[in-house]
Amino acid sequence: MSNIIDARGLSCPQPVLMTLNEIKKGAAGPIVVLVDADASRENVVRSAQGKNWSASIEDAGAEGFRITLTRN
Repeated sequence: MSNIIDARGLSCPQPVLMTLNEIKKGAAGPIVVLVDADASRENVVRSAQGKNWSASIEDAGAEGFRITLTRN
């Protein structure tokens, strides 16, 4: 089961901090992060990769982006 973080409408650094907090909790399954800004997408992906997580990004159009993070 994946953990979902809805960070749409939030500006950086909130989406990154929310994501890193979830990683720190020791999430076992994938983490899905919903963001609606390019900067948030880039920063969340970069931060997760720095913690040894892989990211796949799905463009959800007007909804923003769906980032799925999995542990390497």
